Amino acid sequence: MRMSRPVAMLAAFALAVAVTGCTQRYDAPAPESGGEKVKVAFVPKLQGSPYFEAMDAGGKRAAADLDVEWLYQGPTTADAAQQADVVRSFIQQQVDVIMVAPNDPDSMAPLLKQAQEAGIKVATSDTDAPSSVREVFVNQATADGIATQVIDSLAEAMGESGEFAIVSCGETAENLNSWIAAEKAYVKEKYPKMTLTEVGFSGEDQAANAQMATDYMNANPKLKGLIGQCTTSAVGVAQAVRDAGKIGKVFTVGVGTPQSMKPYLQDKSCSASVLWNVEEFGYLTAWAGLQLAKGTPFAETNQVSDALPSVAYDGGQKMLLLGPALEITLDNVDEFDY
Repeated sequence: MRMSRPVAMLAAFALAVAVTGCTQRYDAPAPESGGEKVKVAFVPKLQGSPYFEAMDAGGKRAAADLDVEWLYQGPTTADAAQQADVVRSFIQQQVDVIMVAPNDPDSMAPLLKQAQEAGIKVATSDTDAPSSVREVFVNQATADGIATQVIDSLAEAMGESGEFAIVSCGETAENLNSWIAAEKAYVKEKYPKMTLTEVGFSGEDQAANAQMATDYMNANPKLKGLIGQCTTSAVGVAQAVRDAGKIGKVFTVGVGTPQSMKPYLQDKSCSASVLWNVEEFGYLTAWAGLQLAKGTPFAETNQVSDALPSVAYDGGQKMLLLGPALEITLDNVDEFDY
């Protein structure tokens, strides 16, 4: 797997911090006789997607290891109002911690404040609400790290030249928009012969994602590349290329879950998928919630588990970082079962 220079630098930084910085190890708390378990509630953007179901699997595993209660509930569509209703429900239940992947960070901010005023610890995971009162953001990878890996993978497939478009999902999703901004900057700096022609938002709906990609190809016969910016549009753009019979003519790279992308990697309608270990990300989310509930401060590096021995924490941004993005290809796709 080829790793771009910024991603390699990030990995080196994490290693340096692990060696020179303060590393804190956390052991599972001993259950108290007759005491209630800490309740950590996670509200995804969309319940039922392979990505968030994988996060849920990791959260459940952490709950068993750490003796906490993991509550998982989200909207049935990627709708900010529906998501707000779920958060209100958890506030009424007086859970100990609410962790949210906001569909709309601005509308979520007042609810996080309301939860905090009710004595509940609040945090974000997967996507941030930076202007809110959240106490930590559990981040899968930096925007620059994701952007460089996505663009480098697409550039390799396109021969570093030609026109490409982006099909994204929620128009207000902070993480997706930060990745797009970083991609625009990186392609301008690194690949002057590549031109971004369109950025569209079609929601968390694979059929709508595929239709938008199809529309872009029909409108622009010169289009040579497509980025699926989220886990549904990653599949959608590859499906559109397959259905149009343009495999080998239009190249796609997506931020997609491994097994959902495997058929498209196999027939080459997708050149690569960029992601991270989503189950371990769910594990980290549950672990972070427990630390908030206990009032345990994060260290510069944190030994979360054997699989996550040195998770970095940026105190200035109040951000836990899972690690660098991964390029998923046919060579490593079967290392993941989601």
